[in-house]
Amino acid sequence: MANTSQPLRRTALLASGVALLGLLTACGTEGATSSGTPRPSEAARTAGANPGSGTPTSGDTAPPVGAAPTDTAGSASASARTDGRCHTAELRATVGRVDPGAGQRNFPVVLTNTSDRTCTVYGYPGTAFVDASGKQLGPDPERAPGSPGTVTLTPGKSAWAGLSFSSPQISGARTATPAALLVTPPDEREPLKVTWTAGEVPVGGNASSVSVTALEAGTGP
Repeated sequence: MANTSQPLRRTALLASGVALLGLLTACGTEGATSSGTPRPSEAARTAGANPGSGTPTSGDTAPPVGAAPTDTAGSASASARTDGRCHTAELRATVGRVDPGAGQRNFPVVLTNTSDRTCTVYGYPGTAFVDASGKQLGPDPERAPGSPGTVTLTPGKSAWAGLSFSSPQISGARTATPAALLVTPPDEREPLKVTWTAGEVPVGGNASSVSVTALEAGTGP
């Protein structure tokens, strides 16, 4: 009787090898198509993860690199140049000639628009006499009663406020000779410095008050 066990064993081993080769081939190609393109499930996992892809994910609101930003600051600046109050840097302050009368000394304090835009001033300027070191002389001037109004200044136009005090020779107030008058435009913090050449001013005593009026259009009475 012929021995058939050995050929059967070789046939079984050959079949097992073929099955194993098929299994290894299947493992090596899992997750890819025949062209090597990632399957949809893998592409979904990696979408937007590559910073160099240039494709933002949903919810990524950053603008593309190189895109021009929205110029909100420039728009606000352009708006401010067509309307708004006059700032210190846009003005020049001067003090006009004294207008004496009834024991008073009256001076027009003038603010002139030196900018290239139209702006406005409203209310009272701040004023203070100072010595050569910048120390204030006397109390702050008082605001004279009045009805302030908005003054529109086109380039080169002026507004003025009246600075008044009793003549020290008549009032007997304690006096000092200022080096300058500091003038602060309404709603501003930085003052303008004007050399004072009009002599003594009252800085103490019962009759030492100085007053300032609200701004109005023009350069003085």
